[in-house]
Amino acid sequence: MSRLADYFVIVGYDHEKERSGSSCGKILQRFPRTDWPDCPFTPGIELFCQPTGWVLSSQRQQPTFFVSVLTDIDADRHYSACLTFYEPVARTTKPDDEDLDDPDVIIPHHSQMFAPKSLVLITRHFYFDTFRNCLGIIYTAYMDHLPVEMETLVGNILGCVHSPPPGGPQYRFSIGAGDRQALQPPLCSTIPSTHDAVALLFDQLGVQNVINVYALSLTDHKILFHSQSFIRLTEASHALVSLQYPLKYTYVYIPILPSPLIEVLNTPTPFIAGVHSIHREEIRDLLDVVIIDLDGGSVHIPECVVLPSIPEPVLSRTIRALHMILHQDLLIADHAFPPSPSKKSVPPEQKDKEIRAVFIRLLAELLTGYRSCLALIRIHPEPFITFHKASFLGHKGLVEDDFILKVLSGMSFNTFVSERGPPYRVCDIFDEVYATMQDDLREEKADPSKTIHNVKQLAQQLHNNEVPNPQPYVQKVPKPTEGSYARIHQPTFPTLDEDKVNAIIEDGISKQAKNNKVTNGRSQKRIVPMGPAISTVGDRQKIVDNNARRLEVLRNCVNFIFDNKISDARIIFPAVVRSLKSKVARIALTQELGHHIQSNRAMLEHQQFDLVVRLLNCALQNDSSMDENGVAASILPLATSFCRKLCTGVIQFAYTLVQDHAVWGNQQFWEAAFYQDVQKDIRQLYAPQYEEHIMVRWRREGSRHRHSMELTAVQTQTPESKRRSVSPYKQKEIGALEIAAEQLRIWSTLSEGQQQEMINNEESTVYSQAIHYANRIVYMRVPLDCSKSLKNTGLDDDTKSNSNITASLAESDSVDAESGFDETEEGGNVVPDVIRFVTRFVDKVCRDSCVTDGHIKSLHQMVPGVVAMHVETLEAVSREAKRLPPIQKPKILTPALFSGEEIVMEGLRVYLLADGREEGTGVTMGGPSLLPAEGAIFLTTYRIIFKGIPCDPLACEQVIMRAFPVSTLTKEKKMNVQYLPHLNQWLQEGLQLRSNIFQLLKIAFDEEVVADNVETFRKLMNKCRNPATIFNSFAFTGLTIAQPATMHKQKEKNKTLRHYAKKTLLKTAKKAGIKTKQSSRQKTKYVLPTQQYGRSLTPRSSDSESEGGRPGSEIFDDLSIVDENEFESSLFADPKNLEKLLEKPGYHDYIRLGLGSLSLTATRDRSASEPFRISSVNAHYSVCRSYPALLVVPQSVSDDNIRRFARTHRQCRFPVITWRHSRTKALLLRASSFHSRGLMGMLKHNTSTTSASGESTSSLEQEKYFSVLVAATPNSARTGSYKTSFSDSLDSLDSLVMSGATGGSLAIPESSDTFRRPAKTGKSSRSSLKLKGQLGKKKLYASLEVLTLPRRPRRNYFSTLTRIGSTKEPPRTATLNPARFSQPNGEVERAGDLISNSMQGLKKVSLYVLGEKAQMKGVKLESFPKCDFIPVDFYEVRHVKASFKKLMRACVPSSPHGPDASFLKAIEESGWLPQLQNILQLAGAAVDLLDVQGSSVIICLEDGWDITTQVVATAQVLLDPYYRTLDGFRALIEKEWLSFGHRFTHRSNQTQANQASGFAPIFLQFLDVIHQIHQQFPLSFEFNQYFLKFLAYHYVSNRFRTFMLDNELERMEAGWLLEEKKPHRLDELDEEAGFSQKHFGQQGGLGTPIWDYIDKHHRKTPLFHNFMFSPADQEMVLRPYSNLSNMKIWDYYLTEDLAHGPSYDIEVAQREISQNEDTDSLEMPGHMVRKIINGCYDNIMLQQPDHFQWQFQEILKLERDLGHLPRKWKTFWDRLQSPARDPSSLPRDMHARSHGRSIHKRSTLEILVKGKILGEAARSFAQPHRFEELTYTTAVNCDLCGEILWGPVKPGQHCVDCGYKCHEKCMSNVPRNCTKLKAISDVSTSSSSISRPSISETSSTHGQQDRVMTITPSQIYEQFTPSSTEHRTHEGYLYKRGALLKGWKQRWFVLDSMKHQLRWYDSMEDSTAKGFIDLSEVESVRPVGSKHVQGAPKKADESGFFEMKTTRRLYHFLASDSRVAHEWIDKIQGCIQ
Repeated sequence: MSRLADYFVIVGYDHEKERSGSSCGKILQRFPRTDWPDCPFTPGIELFCQPTGWVLSSQRQQPTFFVSVLTDIDADRHYSACLTFYEPVARTTKPDDEDLDDPDVIIPHHSQMFAPKSLVLITRHFYFDTFRNCLGIIYTAYMDHLPVEMETLVGNILGCVHSPPPGGPQYRFSIGAGDRQALQPPLCSTIPSTHDAVALLFDQLGVQNVINVYALSLTDHKILFHSQSFIRLTEASHALVSLQYPLKYTYVYIPILPSPLIEVLNTPTPFIAGVHSIHREEIRDLLDVVIIDLDGGSVHIPECVVLPSIPEPVLSRTIRALHMILHQDLLIADHAFPPSPSKKSVPPEQKDKEIRAVFIRLLAELLTGYRSCLALIRIHPEPFITFHKASFLGHKGLVEDDFILKVLSGMSFNTFVSERGPPYRVCDIFDEVYATMQDDLREEKADPSKTIHNVKQLAQQLHNNEVPNPQPYVQKVPKPTEGSYARIHQPTFPTLDEDKVNAIIEDGISKQAKNNKVTNGRSQKRIVPMGPAISTVGDRQKIVDNNARRLEVLRNCVNFIFDNKISDARIIFPAVVRSLKSKVARIALTQELGHHIQSNRAMLEHQQFDLVVRLLNCALQNDSSMDENGVAASILPLATSFCRKLCTGVIQFAYTLVQDHAVWGNQQFWEAAFYQDVQKDIRQLYAPQYEEHIMVRWRREGSRHRHSMELTAVQTQTPESKRRSVSPYKQKEIGALEIAAEQLRIWSTLSEGQQQEMINNEESTVYSQAIHYANRIVYMRVPLDCSKSLKNTGLDDDTKSNSNITASLAESDSVDAESGFDETEEGGNVVPDVIRFVTRFVDKVCRDSCVTDGHIKSLHQMVPGVVAMHVETLEAVSREAKRLPPIQKPKILTPALFSGEEIVMEGLRVYLLADGREEGTGVTMGGPSLLPAEGAIFLTTYRIIFKGIPCDPLACEQVIMRAFPVSTLTKEKKMNVQYLPHLNQWLQEGLQLRSNIFQLLKIAFDEEVVADNVETFRKLMNKCRNPATIFNSFAFTGLTIAQPATMHKQKEKNKTLRHYAKKTLLKTAKKAGIKTKQSSRQKTKYVLPTQQYGRSLTPRSSDSESEGGRPGSEIFDDLSIVDENEFESSLFADPKNLEKLLEKPGYHDYIRLGLGSLSLTATRDRSASEPFRISSVNAHYSVCRSYPALLVVPQSVSDDNIRRFARTHRQCRFPVITWRHSRTKALLLRASSFHSRGLMGMLKHNTSTTSASGESTSSLEQEKYFSVLVAATPNSARTGSYKTSFSDSLDSLDSLVMSGATGGSLAIPESSDTFRRPAKTGKSSRSSLKLKGQLGKKKLYASLEVLTLPRRPRRNYFSTLTRIGSTKEPPRTATLNPARFSQPNGEVERAGDLISNSMQGLKKVSLYVLGEKAQMKGVKLESFPKCDFIPVDFYEVRHVKASFKKLMRACVPSSPHGPDASFLKAIEESGWLPQLQNILQLAGAAVDLLDVQGSSVIICLEDGWDITTQVVATAQVLLDPYYRTLDGFRALIEKEWLSFGHRFTHRSNQTQANQASGFAPIFLQFLDVIHQIHQQFPLSFEFNQYFLKFLAYHYVSNRFRTFMLDNELERMEAGWLLEEKKPHRLDELDEEAGFSQKHFGQQGGLGTPIWDYIDKHHRKTPLFHNFMFSPADQEMVLRPYSNLSNMKIWDYYLTEDLAHGPSYDIEVAQREISQNEDTDSLEMPGHMVRKIINGCYDNIMLQQPDHFQWQFQEILKLERDLGHLPRKWKTFWDRLQSPARDPSSLPRDMHARSHGRSIHKRSTLEILVKGKILGEAARSFAQPHRFEELTYTTAVNCDLCGEILWGPVKPGQHCVDCGYKCHEKCMSNVPRNCTKLKAISDVSTSSSSISRPSISETSSTHGQQDRVMTITPSQIYEQFTPSSTEHRTHEGYLYKRGALLKGWKQRWFVLDSMKHQLRWYDSMEDSTAKGFIDLSEVESVRPVGSKHVQGAPKKADESGFFEMKTTRRLYHFLASDSRVAHEWIDKIQGCIQ
């Protein structure tokens, strides 16, 4: 027996330290004074007596009791039971000396305070109630003056009362105060006692929360409780630790953590701790700590903590059992006639034991079979047992289960194995439950009612363990008089006599030593039951899948190999390789090979050896590095046995060819394999004695195990048969643990000599096995070629990636750069690495196995010699292996090349690996297995080409080719390649090459390719990809012609830089109003001063690179200032040059549009004959470097005016006319965005007085220019006279509005309080709306009942285009009904606000400017009459780049999509389709404004060369049918993309200088938009889809010069624009492919235009022609649908042709097809030959042409056969008569067109209204807020800074008008933009009573003065108030989980079927909705269990949860019970169906 308590301590308040400014406690007395030898005193006890600090109290407080836990240095826990009471003290304060006249006089100030004092018992036993009683008796004796000395009480507690041992009898005692007490020890000390602590924890937190905390604690997370009660903290911590039984918590355990030690919570190690709730704010910032509020019942799991999930079905079974215990009404809840409720309540103690029983069963089920995975290493002198984790996980199928992995890797489980692993020990309840768990589960599966029966049975055992004595003992404990603590006159606690206490302690100890006769008779050791074998626990379904046929094929293949039937083995070898993906097949393979080793057939021929090695490699490849199935361990003896003879004395073993697997580098594998083999040897060592031990045990026990032991003995005596069976199950045999149990049992009966002999035998066994494994590791780790380094990693696409993409979100092109080439190499000496690895292994296993130090030392000395000897042996093997005849490999196929295309590097033999595309692999998509393929990779001056044949012998007759232009390479990275089953070797190195034409090459180099050749290939590829200039690209070098002489002009410019710099710079600076002295350190690149300043001071909207900072021309040194005189004298001295330039298709289009004629001077007669002219103001590119030489401007604008106002736009790209509507005469203009007007003033702060008026002059010129454009719009003259109609023929804005009224819902976004760029934010907030308009328009708007925001994507930043405002509030829509605004007298209230200005802007104007939001802030509308500035949303270039990279990964993934990912999900996440939608919507708005409204439109976005070009070009394709022809589309591209300076070289990274910017597919995006339009209007385009793909391919291929250089100036300087063009020769059409070298000779060194190539092909074949083109049936104006559901993924991104590579290199594709065709099988004329077409292999268009293509081919053949001259296909086509339209289809087509126009116009109106709201919000809000202080009880965010605004400590500010929220510190920075709107006095007018306006009413109101009115958003809702009560479908209270902190709040919900909304209010009486859910966005509503939600309210009904999934988010609700929840679900589903 041991002491009940070790120390008694009296701790009091330290008044001495108080005087020095600190308050703490100190130990007043301690008994005994000296430390016990077996239990030293723990210092720092005073901190735990007052965990929140020692503080004096001004009031008397009741005594408190709690128990703290202290942990000593040996990790032993000591319990500190503390009873604290308060004593009165007198405080004396002394004033400062300086305030005293007489320093000797002290004036004391007395005030009574109460100081805490604690009585503490420190003990090692868990008897909390007994400690409370003992301390209570001492306190009672002190308070009530009991007739007993307190020294006697303390002495008796410490010396006379002892704790009985576990399993002992009840111990009754008294401490001498007339008390009677008893101690009842538990039956088993390993089982924790909890009383009712576990049940209390479940009451506090709930089932799901406790399970979550339990899982987190088992997986070594940090757990922190907080509560107002200290004893609750201790009980909760103890309950959590007790639930882990039989595991023991071994980390930091501090149930009550004192405040001074709060920093301990920052420790990196796991812990379970508790703090007082006063520290709630301090612990909130802990990032990785799970915080549990015991008082509130909540669990906060940080975002960085991943909640581990207990595997199914264990979790579901546990939750179901817990509900049966805690919610017994669940069992009868659905009964029609439930029984009457029982009046007897279940006591908490019983619930506690039943809950613990459930968790014991949980762990027993999880750990089922663990004893089968124990490995016995030593029995004597002490047993040492390890756990084979990999085998356990593999058998149970939990290899990837994160929860089990963490549990098995934790310290608790290691302790569990060491304590419970021995087979002969004291057993407890868990061992019994573990042994019978599987039988119980089978019974419960058959009869579920037995579950609760078994749980109660186990709970009774737990109860009996705690209370073994069924008869309770009535204790007598004196207690103090009630209220005695409040006595006024109470003496202080006396000082105890130490001598007296020590005497009593010594006397008690001496008496106990004499009378200690209690022994622990229950702690008896026995053999631990083994429980079920692990092999019977795993899932057997996988075994069934591997049918006998597959295993029979494997056995036959092995037999063929060893019978030397190699040809037969090779036939079935692919099937065997596929079958080895099964675990059972791999195990069967090792067994089959083992049988042949036993037959002495290990020496093999070369072919046999190769096939066996391939089988071994394949088996290892399909296994993981953990070797959970034991395959690698089984292969170890095989690899060291199979061998072949290379020459005399040189033998090569199989291990030299199976080394490159990750498992051999895993030290845990080697340890597990070593331990398994040692266990086998130990078993064999004692097996002969086993029967004798069995008989001894039978005689002694005669037990219930007799029958099983007899069976075991019978099985042991059965002779082992060597049947060759592939079954993984073996007969049961005597286990090593059973042998160890017998040996441990008889150990004490053996003599000392016998014991020492056993120890020596085991030592020798372990030592010899360690030597054996050291040699094995050397065999497997030392490579055959020792010059190579160790590589034990598998295939990993992300390994060694050289992508330089950073995580920075800076607005820079370099962020998205994908270029870069990995230069890293591997190397190193392998011998030291192997020695270190073996030494570590030897140290680990020998130390664990208790091997003597001498043996360990000899092993260390032996290892280097073994390695050196093996290396020497391998040198001869390696030398002879290289002399073997090489394996026959297929011939390298040479690809077909262009004329002029040269091979840069000859083919390197490689293997083309399969990527993430399933086509071609022959798995799920069917068809032959084309990949992987073996062949060679070639690098030419134009392409990277792979050509080879499939590795699959069934498809090896086909040719595989995958190629792409080298200029399209965007990313190259190294990768480690794994062993491929189809190959006969291990591939060490590979490359992954990704192209921006959606192609991917994953190649692995053959072993014959040396590393130097690989590195050379990479460097040459890098050089070809990044030429110094474009003239080094294939477009020029492919013709083998020297570079143009103009390349030397760079040198000339450098020579003349000094000559003209001064004159030119000063002249241009004078024109710009700037006279700044350039620094001598200025770079050699100059730009116009206005551009430079504008770029540096104006925030960028599209791109980060500026004109002054980007890489410039590829010919010259990029000087942006051009000397006009020099250029004029050289280039434009002859006016014919400009006329020649005007003949270009892009310029000639101006003549077609009637936009005037060429104006060579600025002083020509500008009569009214032509309103526009083609100006040559930029002929020298001095006004704008990136604009074309000829520009269309109004006739009345002079060139001098243009030069003055051009600088008001970025890059001087001023508005120019690019298209004119033929009917409405409206103009389409393009420009860059404006410079800020304020910035223009800053630009001239250093200028002289003469140029002080530069800004005003430029601004005035700009205003004049806009007025001229307005005047040039014919509609401006009749703005006020148009008629209102619903017809599309009227060019009025009202038709747009009516389209919204008649066509459906219209989106009106809400204004923002915080004005940010819409393209960068995803925010929305509440806004206020009001209208301004005439009476007629007011009535017109009355028909707009509900205007709702359409559904938009909300993923990533792509949702930013439709959401405006604060990030902290959900998006809202403003429903608008203008009928609300009508007044009885026909007038409207007057006020000025956001929507009034916005709707005022919807009046028809002559000129709309679609621009950026930022540029609209400084625009004064009064300066631009009849103009409207509309801010629009658009995607910036950085967004396009990021989206394109995601699109490439989605369409061409490098690895297959995971189970949670899919192709469509990846496409959605890329955000590519929303970008196309945005372009279509902006272009559609321009189309409607030009065509329907008749207003001119200016597109001025970013720098004017990216998104502006996309929108303008798309709008012209929609408006003008000419641009839908081949010639028109060419003219459009040359005009908008080439002439207006889209930066092709920069965006496509064509040169080395542009690589850092990253690829930006702006032009590809435009082609995709045209593809979308083509899909919807296939009859309206002359060209087909192949034409668009051809352009998409070749605009980045660098084969043609057309899409090179950045602007027209650079192309002019290169000599491309004024070249002489020769007519085409008709006789060339007969040449093969139509294009030879002589075609391009006319261009000399200027390259080849793509248009010539297209024209020649178009004349020869209808390759680019759309046979569905019908000019008569097409619509003049196209209005495509722009919603995402109508978008299609372009098949250009998805298709490939493995037969010949991309079909867009037409000549190469035709040559490859002709090479692949069998020349012996010629087609007979008129006969069709059947051919199998594979979608991913063949090109359908070429292999199987459509009817028209085939007919033209037949005509050409007939003409050749008849000897006729070939005629053009167009001649035959034009003769055909198109069929007439079906008259019955006209009404249907008209209806479809009308619907399309309505949808299209509604989108336009949405853009206009939203833009006006943005513009007015940026200009008009100037109303201050009225803030009031408000304490927020829920977490909200400050609308200004975005930080949390919550709690009474930090109250916030709240605007009483608009609801704006902010911190008090943020008030001064809040913008003055309050959206307060006045209320409406009369809203009685119903919308139904207002009819549509008549024409007279509408027109008569235009002259009236506008009257303004205001409404609030809540009043907009109230427009339905008169009928709102009639449409309340359902209402009631529900709990809703918030989106921010996941808190649950009760809200009043109203389901409105009229508005189709689910609204919620704070309460039933609240009239203002706090939010709503649009039911049109609801996708599903379903009930869910509580396990799917977190933080549920306390005592919530588990069946009341249901969730609602919308397109925006997932909502969780909680009803009062399941009935109410199902009622809500039915009502909601009824509304959404």
